[in-house]
Amino acid sequence: MNKKMRIFRILCFFGVLMLTSPVLHAQYTPDDYLNWTRQHLDNRDCEKARATYELYKDKVPAGNAEVERRIDECGREPQISGNLTFTVGNVSFKMVFVKGGTFQMGSNSGDDDEKPVHSVTVSDFYMGEFEVTQSLWQEVMGTTIYQQRDKANTSWPIRGVGADYPMYYVNHTEAEEFCGRLNQRLRSQLPNGYAFALPTEAEWEYAARGGNKSNAYTYSGSNYLSDVGWYEDNSNSTTHAAGSKRANELGLYDMSGNVWEWCEDWYSSSFYSDNRNWTDPVNTYVGSFRVLRGGSWSNGATHCRVANRIISSPSYRFNNGGFRLALVHR
Repeated sequence: MNKKMRIFRILCFFGVLMLTSPVLHAQYTPDDYLNWTRQHLDNRDCEKARATYELYKDKVPAGNAEVERRIDECGREPQISGNLTFTVGNVSFKMVFVKGGTFQMGSNSGDDDEKPVHSVTVSDFYMGEFEVTQSLWQEVMGTTIYQQRDKANTSWPIRGVGADYPMYYVNHTEAEEFCGRLNQRLRSQLPNGYAFALPTEAEWEYAARGGNKSNAYTYSGSNYLSDVGWYEDNSNSTTHAAGSKRANELGLYDMSGNVWEWCEDWYSSSFYSDNRNWTDPVNTYVGSFRVLRGGSWSNGATHCRVANRIISSPSYRFNNGGFRLALVHR
């Protein structure tokens, strides 16, 4: 055995001794190691989680089956081939799997900021079956539709109330906060590497068009808006329960009509805000406005087309504006 190998083995021996020495670890309790294991799991650091748990796994408090399950599942490739159902509190909701692909985004016959039509490729992701409902919002954020209305103006009207009705009077900042809170509460249920977020414009439009099952409809799921959406001609000036019209090709409801839906992107008049965290240093609109998609109960058919977009300050609340969740790989 040469000298370098002997030195290496000696160093390894003392390294193991230091890691396992009860004297060196006397200041830490089994609960400490359990909590550190959880932190590593939350950060998706599987190697550190397993190593930490191995040190004191025989001494940690009873009832840690959840931690052991998470360790066993950590690092596995996510199952991204079917729909997912999540439960938070007493509310369950479904995320529909959207197979990625390339599509033609925009419309050459629509508004100027829908032009030019251009090719965009999106990766696999999930999209909420429904717009975020009032029951899901209240479970995560703790406020009712009346309290949200009061943040805007106490004299403004309520446009539909019910557990299955879409949430509205929600600004962009609150929608992003909702995603962050939901990620924290459901972190043990999320596929590895995935998180809830607002969809990008490209993800939203691709899903609204039906993804790789698209039939090239004008509205999401049909060329006849009354089949799939609540808009000014049939809404009776109010929102309606999610899923009460026909779904599109992917099984997504109300992507045309009911309430406008916030997207993650900052606004670009050149219509190239296709990517997550997209920026355009030349465009003066970037940093000022966020984008909404889909039209609403108060709009005409032209605003409910899958290519149509409007903009707003991220702090503004509407009686016809809500949002839909995406679940994306970060």
